[in-house]
Amino acid sequence: MIAPLLRAPPFYKQSAEISDSNDRTDPLPSDVWAILAQARVGGEFWETPVPAGGRGHMVIRPAAGDDPATLASIAGLANQAEALWVSASCTKRGLAATVAARWLPRADPWTALETAGELVAHGDDEWVAIARLCGVPVQVLSPGRFGAPGDGMGELDHLVLAALAQASYCNPFTHQPASILDTIAQLAEWRRLIDANRAIALATGMAWWKRDEIRRFLWVPGRKLKLVSRPERALAIAQAAGGSVAIWPSRVSPALLARARQRQIDLVRVEDGFVRSVGLGSNLVPPSSVVVDRQGIHFDPSSPSDLEAILATTSFSTAIEQRARLLRETIVAAGVSKYGAGDTAAVPTRQPNRRLVLVPAQVEDDMSVLAGGGGLQSNLELLRRVRALEPDAEIWFRPHPDVEAGHRKGAVPREQVLQYANRIVAEDGMAALLDHVDAVHVLTSLTGFEALLRQREVTCHGTPFYAGWGLTRDLAEVPGRRGRTLSLDQLVAGVLILYPRYLDPVSGLPCPPEVLVGRMAERLAPNRLGWVEPLRRGLGWVRARLR
Repeated sequence: MIAPLLRAPPFYKQSAEISDSNDRTDPLPSDVWAILAQARVGGEFWETPVPAGGRGHMVIRPAAGDDPATLASIAGLANQAEALWVSASCTKRGLAATVAARWLPRADPWTALETAGELVAHGDDEWVAIARLCGVPVQVLSPGRFGAPGDGMGELDHLVLAALAQASYCNPFTHQPASILDTIAQLAEWRRLIDANRAIALATGMAWWKRDEIRRFLWVPGRKLKLVSRPERALAIAQAAGGSVAIWPSRVSPALLARARQRQIDLVRVEDGFVRSVGLGSNLVPPSSVVVDRQGIHFDPSSPSDLEAILATTSFSTAIEQRARLLRETIVAAGVSKYGAGDTAAVPTRQPNRRLVLVPAQVEDDMSVLAGGGGLQSNLELLRRVRALEPDAEIWFRPHPDVEAGHRKGAVPREQVLQYANRIVAEDGMAALLDHVDAVHVLTSLTGFEALLRQREVTCHGTPFYAGWGLTRDLAEVPGRRGRTLSLDQLVAGVLILYPRYLDPVSGLPCPPEVLVGRMAERLAPNRLGWVEPLRRGLGWVRARLR
């Protein structure tokens, strides 16, 4: 069976089907050539990139049985070392010793051809199609589906379009028919993730129960991500490999960060995403979403982060703003929050004709509190400040679920809470509460962002990632780097579409946020470690009672 030009990478432990056997019925879009060339997908685009070299070199693709010396003569090469040779089916026999460094068994065709002056290949080689998409002249050695000897470049281009037109495509997550443009967009996103992961040499500080997901998030073809327990060993390996180290910020010490800076080793911070999973991380439910940040991390306002750069500099298109609006509306309608969806628990009756304010507690030693709280850590002190600012409001206090589960620090005695709050709402779903209240006061809690999704008024006592963009009342200092006013949908586009990564909990494939949100809304987000969660909940119950 001939492989289609557009196909999915060989993912870690999973395979993805993006083409099907149905006859194609819709015509090719007029701009498909330019879109495909810009996306740089087609063929084995996931293979190792070719190091940048001089422009105008020749690329030769021998087939099984070819004599390299004969090909060099046909190509008119006076010096065999002037060409880049790429073939897994042909040996180097007959080539000069100086060519050894110019011979690759496999390579990303796009990086090999983008700066090439000419390709010499057989007509059934898909590199012919990619060369034409790159605008590179081709000398065809034998006839095949992409051309024959003597064909002009216009004839080759026609055959490339014919190959694209003959294929039909399907959504890899729903297996429903998909357009070629949607297929190209998905392949382009997979390429972006793979390219971003190439510089990561290994990871450290990753809990055992999320390691399989981390390997998927940071996957590069042909490599199983090395996970190292000892940070000092991780730095030594990364330095020898000339790569960066992926870390989980809460599980590495300040001393490690300092040593990495001294040795000029780049650290890539990995953290839970904002729509994470059905179930708590503290109950050992692996994440279906993470963020991967090369500059800093979103919860620390003391230094720049990738998210801050996205929000401060992106020119948001109308298309992505519309996509963000639809995603936001889906999240709100389905009752999706960070740890679940569609909680139908009844919300207490609010007092009539009185402003209702929700105050979500946080884990008091959480890194976002320590980094962005401006010195405020106490949930009780936050509540006291809210009462001072909202003397006439009805205030509901929401304990943090990790604290309630007995896993983390931040519990406040009930009698102290009720000195300032009118009610404690511990059992109710967060989405349902946010639909019910008028306003939210937060320190750095993600609840503030979830409240913005529902267009609620948000007051920030600390400096969370969503503060400083003109959508919140900010009581703490905000970095001057955020001096830009965003619309709600621009904020959503940056926070939920452009910054995080997502895994489809059904297929295990990297996916867009819409897929994970849909799975959560449809209760199709199984926990891979379901046997651990009840044990962890039981341990938390014991800890909470002892405390």
